[in-house]
Amino acid sequence: MNHNDPGVATLELSTIQPIAPDQRHGRARDLFTIWFGSNIMLLTVVTGALAVTVFKLPFIAAMVALVLGNLIGGIFMALHSAQGPQLGVPQMVQTRGQFGSYGSLLVVALVVIMYLGFFASNLVLGGQSLHSRYAMFSTNQGIVLVGLISVVATVFGYRLIHAYTRLMSYLSGAILLLCFVWIIAVHGLPADFLQRNDMNLAGFLGTLSIAALWQLAYAPYVSDYSRYMPADTGGKAAFWSSYWGCCLGSILPMALGVIVGLCVEGDIIGGLIEMTGSIATLVVAVFSIGIAATNAMNLYCGTLSAITVGQTLVPKWSAGALSRAITALVLFSISLTLALFGQDDFMANYTNFILLLLYVLVPWTAINLVDYYLVAHGSYDVASFFRRDGGIYGYFNWTAVGCYVLGILVQIPFMATELYTGVIAKAMGGADVSWIVGLVVISPIYYLASRRRSRKPSVGALGRNA
Repeated sequence: MNHNDPGVATLELSTIQPIAPDQRHGRARDLFTIWFGSNIMLLTVVTGALAVTVFKLPFIAAMVALVLGNLIGGIFMALHSAQGPQLGVPQMVQTRGQFGSYGSLLVVALVVIMYLGFFASNLVLGGQSLHSRYAMFSTNQGIVLVGLISVVATVFGYRLIHAYTRLMSYLSGAILLLCFVWIIAVHGLPADFLQRNDMNLAGFLGTLSIAALWQLAYAPYVSDYSRYMPADTGGKAAFWSSYWGCCLGSILPMALGVIVGLCVEGDIIGGLIEMTGSIATLVVAVFSIGIAATNAMNLYCGTLSAITVGQTLVPKWSAGALSRAITALVLFSISLTLALFGQDDFMANYTNFILLLLYVLVPWTAINLVDYYLVAHGSYDVASFFRRDGGIYGYFNWTAVGCYVLGILVQIPFMATELYTGVIAKAMGGADVSWIVGLVVISPIYYLASRRRSRKPSVGALGRNA
């Protein structure tokens, strides 16, 4: 941190406004800890376990698919992160530069729903794990407790969330390492551990997709946590710090989920508690605190996105800390309701939820990255982002909106979910490669269409900040 940073307990006053140069602070390494620390939690463990419980892969195939998926998805996530120091605004505000002021509302509204879904999923897991280890808590009380910790961090904002995840990088990282050592050396693995489950292509591609989506799901908010970095942080430093922080922070707990999933039948959290024996109380406590850290990030960015919707409709509104607190409490109430009433079918709901997310996030990430890196070359008129008429970007960029809708449509034949399986996915034995198709098809189409449209930022265009 440098002299511009007044300390972690300071209430953040900004919300979606551009961050001025004299308010910039932090170093690229802060991006490593925020993504490493926030990923080491129970939801990541449960997601890794899907490789062997839902997709029925053996250990080696599960790990290859999870590592590959994270490393591929992480590229897109980190490319978004590198935009933060350059533009100094939240990701969903910057989306107006591709979709126009009203056109962006479609994507921003979907992203708010995404944050609510992840927040509710984390609340359920936190509540269930606290109840399973600490009998004095009911599941509902655990859900409320994890949620309240998240709200406090959201109200204080950016600095406290960064400090929280920095602490969790060390604490959760140490507990994760202890889990591996204990399960392998003390508890022991079954003799047929490596022979359990059989390789199947549909399961491999399904696991690859889930892991890639884990990273892609951060794309709509990753630059929210790099927007305070000084502009001279550099795109490369922001990219690699975010990339390795998020990939390593995801792959390691997912590997723990694979090990537990292969060793136990049924409940993964119960299996983790059983296999960690006398250290289970510590494991559950730390990983539950980790859930609260990640949920603070989800709620914070959901709040910024909701404020973005409001400011689009009422351009004169300049939301501050009080607006962030009130918006956060409203979103928290919605997620809390979802968690309390949707906890019984949690795993089925969660799996369907993240697959549906994939289909709507992929075309957005393709459009955003192609526009930023290949069309606008990082140079945007930030002042236009805050005008009702979208300034030089207009109300709607029909090229982007059309490509976005097309991006969802081209994935339909390749989709494989409980709700719907496309004809090509059926022919491939239920393998879901829709996200690959979406990226490969939409990226060149949007690039070519945008080159024809050829917009140029006005004088004073910022990739710098006023």
